[in-house]
Amino acid sequence: MIELRDITRRYRGGSSDVRALDGVNLVIGAGEYVAIIGPSGSGKSTMLHVLGFLDRPDGGVYRFQGADTTDLTDLARARLRNRYIGFVFQQFHLLPRFTALENVQLPMTYAGRGSTVEKARHCLESVGLADRVRHRPNELSGGEQQRVAIARALVNDPVVLMADEPTGNLDSRTEMEIVGVLEGLHAAGLTLVVVTHEKEIAARAHRLIAMRDGRIVSDEGRGARSTVTVPAGAPRTVQAMESPGIFSHVRQAVRSLRAHKTRAFLSMLGVLIGVGAVIAMTAVTGGARDALRTQLMSMGSNLLMVFPGTRQVYGVALEHGTVTRLKLEDVQALAELPSVKSVSANVRGRGQIVWGGRNRNTQVLGVEPAYVNIRASQPVFGRFFTEEEYASRALVALVGPTVLLELFEGVNPVGESIRINRIPFTIVGVLPSKGGQQWGDMDDIIVIPLSTAMYRLMGKQYVDYVDVEVRSEAMMEQAKLEIPEQVARRYRTAGNTEDLVRIRDMTEIQSAISKTSQTMEILLGIIAGISLLVGGIGIMNIMLVSVRERTREIGLRKAVGASGRDILLQFLVEAVTLTVSGGLLGFLLGVVAAVILSHTAEWPIRITAGSAILAMGFSVAVGLVFGIWPARQASRLDPIDALRYE
Repeated sequence: MIELRDITRRYRGGSSDVRALDGVNLVIGAGEYVAIIGPSGSGKSTMLHVLGFLDRPDGGVYRFQGADTTDLTDLARARLRNRYIGFVFQQFHLLPRFTALENVQLPMTYAGRGSTVEKARHCLESVGLADRVRHRPNELSGGEQQRVAIARALVNDPVVLMADEPTGNLDSRTEMEIVGVLEGLHAAGLTLVVVTHEKEIAARAHRLIAMRDGRIVSDEGRGARSTVTVPAGAPRTVQAMESPGIFSHVRQAVRSLRAHKTRAFLSMLGVLIGVGAVIAMTAVTGGARDALRTQLMSMGSNLLMVFPGTRQVYGVALEHGTVTRLKLEDVQALAELPSVKSVSANVRGRGQIVWGGRNRNTQVLGVEPAYVNIRASQPVFGRFFTEEEYASRALVALVGPTVLLELFEGVNPVGESIRINRIPFTIVGVLPSKGGQQWGDMDDIIVIPLSTAMYRLMGKQYVDYVDVEVRSEAMMEQAKLEIPEQVARRYRTAGNTEDLVRIRDMTEIQSAISKTSQTMEILLGIIAGISLLVGGIGIMNIMLVSVRERTREIGLRKAVGASGRDILLQFLVEAVTLTVSGGLLGFLLGVVAAVILSHTAEWPIRITAGSAILAMGFSVAVGLVFGIWPARQASRLDPIDALRYE
C-alpha cells in the first residue's frame, strides 16, 4: 500500500538546514498496524505528515497503492487526503463553532458528494458518541473530542488511518478507551499507522518502527502482516473527483459571517452606504429626468418660440420689438414655410380676475385655435374655443389649474361667468397642468382667443411671439434658418438677419437641463463610488484579519481534503456574500431614502430593475476585487504550517 524510497525532507532552521527525514525507506502493507516511535525531533511526525500527504518531500519517491505520488498537483494530493487517508491529530483540531455532527461532516463537504447526516451519525455511534452529536467541542471532554476526531477521519471510508500522538492529551483511562477504539478499527481491516511516545501503546502494535535523526533505526514486526491487497492505480482516479458545489461554499460563508455578526455588519457598512447612495441617486435623477421630459413634452413637441427682434445698445438689451414687430400677416407667412407644420400667434398681459366675491391677478394669454395642438393643451374639463368663436371675437376663456384652485376652490368652473379687467367672459374649459418653470407658474393662466385679446381686451396691434410647430425634429435647424429669412423678405431687409427675430428652441432648453442632470449624476456617482471603494478596502482588511484568525481552521480544512482552490472559493464567496448582503440592504436603504425625498421634497423618483442590477453588480464586483487577495493568501497556506499556527 505504501512505499517510500530515499525520502528526504529539510527545514530551514536559522542559518542551517535541518534534515527532518534523511533517506527514509519504508514499505507498509494493507491491513498492518504500525507504531512509529522516537525522541522529539527524530522525524516521526514529519514522516507521518509525508505519508498522509500533508507535507511534500524534497527528494525520493513515494508510491501509494502502486502509483507514484511524488509529483502530484496540490489538487490531487488534497483529493488523496480526502478519500484515502484518515488523519487523527493530537490537538483534536475541531472547529469550535460546529457541533460534533457538523465536525464529522466536514470531510464529506470536500468529497464532491454532499454531506450525508446518516453517515456522519453512524460514525459517531461507532465511537460511542450517539448521544453527543449536537454538542459543541467546548461541551465535550478531551476523550470525547478525540472520538469526534476519529469519527471525522472515518467518515469518507479511508483505506489508511494515521494518528499523531492520539492519546498525548488524555488521562490514562481515556487513553485506553481511545486505543481500544483504534484497535477495533484495525481489527475491522483498516490499515493503522500511529505515532506515539507511549511505550505501552507502541507495544500493542503489530509492527514497531523506531526513528532517530531523520532515519529509521529499527523495524520490528510483532505479528503476521495482512495479505489484504488493494487495486493499484487508485490514486490516479482521485484527480477526476468532483469539487464541492458553490452552494456548499455559500452555506459555509453564511455560517462564518453569522458567527461574527457585528464585525460582518460593520464590514458591509461601506458597501451598504455606497449602494444606497447609487440607488437613491438614480431613483431621484431618473424621476426628475422623466418629469422634466413629460413637462417639456406637455409644452409641445418640435416647438420653436419666435420673438420680435431686439438689439443691445451700449451693452443694454432693449425690449422685444425694437427692431421688428410681428403682425398677423407675418404669422401667416411663417405658416407657409416648408418646414413648418402649424403656427399660433400669442399676446400676453396681466388681468384682474373676479368671480363671485373672489379675485386674483393672473396672466392672460391670447392664442389662436392651433394652440391646443401645438402646446398639447387639450382641456381636462370642457372644451377649447372654436374657429367660429375666434373669428367672432367671442368672450370665452379657459382657466389653468392654479386659477381653478385659488379662485374656484374645487367648484366646476365650466359655464361660470368671470370678469377680466371688468369685461365678462364665459369659462368653456380647464387647461391641463403644465407645472412650474424657471419663468413662472405655467398653470397660473387664463387663455382666450387671440382676436378677443387684441381687439377687445388688450388693444394690441402686434403679436408678442409666435409658437411654431416644426414638421419633424430633423427639420428644426432648417426651420431656424427659414424663419429669419422669411421675416427679412417681408421687411425687405438685406444682409444680416440675426436681429430680426429671436428664436427660443425648447429642445435646447431640454438638452441644457439634461446636461445639468447628467453632471449631477456623475458627481453623485463619484461620491457613491468613493463610498464603495472605502467599503471594499474595509472588507479586504477584515478578510485579511479573518484569514489570520482562522489559520488553524484553514489548515484543518486542507488536512481533511480541501484543496487550495476550495479555500480560495470559500473565502471569495464569503467576501461576495458580505458585499451582496450589503448591496441588498443598501438597495432597500436607497429605496427608502428616495421615497422619503419624494414625500418631503416632492421630488419624483423612478426605481427600475436596472437599478437593482446595478446595485448587485457593484456589490459582486467589490466582493471579487477586494476579496481575491485575502482568498489567495488563505489558499496558499501550507496545511502543516497552518495547523501549527498559534
